[in-house]
Amino acid sequence: MGDGGENGFRFSPAAAADLERLVELRIAAMRPSLERIDRFDPERARRRMVEQFRPEHTRLIWRGEAFAGCVAFGPDAPGWFRLEHFYIHPDHQGVGLGADVLASLLAESDAQALAVRLTVLQESAANRFYARFGFAETARDEVDIFYERPPA
Repeated sequence: MGDGGENGFRFSPAAAADLERLVELRIAAMRPSLERIDRFDPERARRRMVEQFRPEHTRLIWRGEAFAGCVAFGPDAPGWFRLEHFYIHPDHQGVGLGADVLASLLAESDAQALAVRLTVLQESAANRFYARFGFAETARDEVDIFYERPPA
């Protein structure tokens, strides 16, 4: 599933048994952004992941033998994919891995002529990241910004 670009990443399917590992990853990856806006709450982070975990649409991200992250990417409304729970472990951030993974996912959605939706915390550096890939803001609430990207 994907050659992984210069980071040599690969995907593997997630299973229900991966939930605990993914909760820990979410907390590690989100903590700096959430602390910046005084919203870090490990129990809320756990609850959200447990409630929203769709193992059938979640992929583990590997660099060599190292578990480097996860991403959920699957059908939303007709004609749409939803990208969510995209977390790169802090040990693997800053090397272009997220960009390689996102480029691979967008190639999949483009090949199927499907648009992509996602939600990002307002104060997250990810807002600039997604803008570089053609995502446009469609709405916002008190905490999040909602984005969409049409197929290329």
